[in-house]
Amino acid sequence: MSEHIKTRHFLVETIDVDIGRSLVLMNELDAEELGLGANCRVKLIRGDRSRTGIVGITKTVVPRGKILVSPDIAFSLKLTNGEEIGVRPLPMPPSMSALRKRFRGERLSQDELFSLIKDVVEGVYGEAEIAAFIVSQLYYELSEDELYYLIRAMVETGSKIAFEDTVYDEHSIGGVPGNSKVALIAVPTIAAAGLLIPKTSSRAITSPAGTADTMEVLARVDFTAEELKEIAKKVRATLAWGGKLNLAPADDIFVNIERKLGVDPWHQMVASILAKKVAMDVNNLVIDIPVGRKAKVHKMEEADQLAGIFIRQAAKLGMRIKVAVTYGGQPIGLTAGPALEAKEALQTMINRKGRRSLVDKALFIAGLVLELSGKVPPGRGYEVARDIFTSGRTYEKFKQMVEAQEGDPNIKPEDIELGQHQATIESPLEGAVTYIDNAVINMIARAAGAPFDKGAGVYLHAKVGTRVNRGDPLMTIYSNSASRLEEALNIANTYPAIVVEGMLIKVLP
Repeated sequence: MSEHIKTRHFLVETIDVDIGRSLVLMNELDAEELGLGANCRVKLIRGDRSRTGIVGITKTVVPRGKILVSPDIAFSLKLTNGEEIGVRPLPMPPSMSALRKRFRGERLSQDELFSLIKDVVEGVYGEAEIAAFIVSQLYYELSEDELYYLIRAMVETGSKIAFEDTVYDEHSIGGVPGNSKVALIAVPTIAAAGLLIPKTSSRAITSPAGTADTMEVLARVDFTAEELKEIAKKVRATLAWGGKLNLAPADDIFVNIERKLGVDPWHQMVASILAKKVAMDVNNLVIDIPVGRKAKVHKMEEADQLAGIFIRQAAKLGMRIKVAVTYGGQPIGLTAGPALEAKEALQTMINRKGRRSLVDKALFIAGLVLELSGKVPPGRGYEVARDIFTSGRTYEKFKQMVEAQEGDPNIKPEDIELGQHQATIESPLEGAVTYIDNAVINMIARAAGAPFDKGAGVYLHAKVGTRVNRGDPLMTIYSNSASRLEEALNIANTYPAIVVEGMLIKVLP
């Protein structure tokens, strides 16, 4: 049967249901006529636009001649309820051969990677195939050429934003609890120096909060390209989520799968970060690689290897870059989770002081960006950034950003709502905190509901080196769900997140 004969037209309506997949719900008899079963793929055609969807079948919910589609399809095709669109069964995509080559560890050409990423963006592949592509990178690393092709494909299959001024940015690979709030201090500091930094970020993958999750506690983060450009023009900075901008949309698809799998392969991470930056017209970039036990990067040699990948790819892309290797052996500041981190960042800017792990890191990152601009001599960036921070200019710029992003610029730390349920873990003995397990802190905060529950997370009463007495609080867990708090407590009691040691370690026999 020809492709033309198989195409049928249906009246369409949007169904307000998000299952994380592009859903097309149709009547059982219509599906049977097209030779479709549940989970088959179809191409939806509206003029010169097309989109792939996954079929769901019903006997009673949808009448014959009509289909219901999920909001992402309606947005992509710019559909209005009641109009007519074409539906065509989708055969096996040609890029499947490239995907299978990847499973075998064979090298892919530029055309093969572009075809593969194009099909990912258009919804041709389901979660299983995309997960397989990501996991394959854990066993067969991309070559330098393949990585460059992947970055270009991710950029070219989405939208791009161009700015009149030189664009600066900073980005952390994350993985350390509390790291998302660093940008809330670094970005306004950079903008207060006069540089343009329209920062976008993904939501959290393996940590309790991403920068977009934390900023969303204080202001709106989902903007169109036109809105974002207007904000950047007005205040010289943004802290936004990249998902609505259609910038390297494959990244958001990959991140969604990586979050479920709890993995973040190096080369895919580099591709995701740099593709977003290229699409945002970033000319100058500082990358932060935290290093430490239970961070994404454990050893200094690994950090050097990852930094080399970033530097070589940035050179291919015509981007100036500096890579900062930072201490990631314990959480940044005292908090992990969107609302807790937003509160700590706000307190730090208002008071013009805070935990050194937070303030120093934010200002070192900001200082490196200032040095990249050439406006500050090498080695002087931190000093200039600190002057901006202690003068209050960082906070004033942040207030401008919050207002421009439709938040309350005068919000106080105490106005931020935390999880209504809480529990505190106490020290079992007198001694000193000798170790904090980043991975367990992440597990506890995410079990409590972070980042989806903005009020969920962990507050640390003690960091490494702090002396405590028996019964002193070590950390408080917050959640808006009693059952999730119980789950988080079970993890905290099973896997000690904070190790306290006294003088007496063991008695034998």
